[in-house]
Amino acid sequence: MIQHIYTPENPLTESEKKELVAFLHEHLEQYGDSEQDILKAINYALSPEKNKGGLIITAHYDRLLTGVVVVNITGMEGYIPENILVYIATHKDYRGTGIGKKLMKSTIENTNGSIALHVEADNPALRLYEKVGFVNKYLEMRLTKYS
Repeated sequence: MIQHIYTPENPLTESEKKELVAFLHEHLEQYGDSEQDILKAINYALSPEKNKGGLIITAHYDRLLTGVVVVNITGMEGYIPENILVYIATHKDYRGTGIGKKLMKSTIENTNGSIALHVEADNPALRLYEKVGFVNKYLEMRLTKYS
């Protein structure tokens, strides 16, 4: 497995962004977001603006994209974790091969500060997150406002 790390200093090309958006949209399945929202998270991770940025890690087997992680910096050190893992997905044909665990370990090694993530209770990846050290600290509640 080959991993690549992209940051504001080492960004993706526009065609690479499109590939990652399509991959995440397909392989996140019912836990995913719209392609537009996925692109927003990717652009945020690669933004050189103050209090923005993050990283994107990709995994390839031969030349096939097999996994992606998108992490955004929150800019809220201390009272909120410094990073939020926005997306992690493994190619559906390669699940159970350890790619997700390797991506998580690489994410932990390549971020500064704490990492938060949101996961639905029925998501099978929950066990992976617990295995690498994540704990359920809070119940999240949201009020969604529409304009």
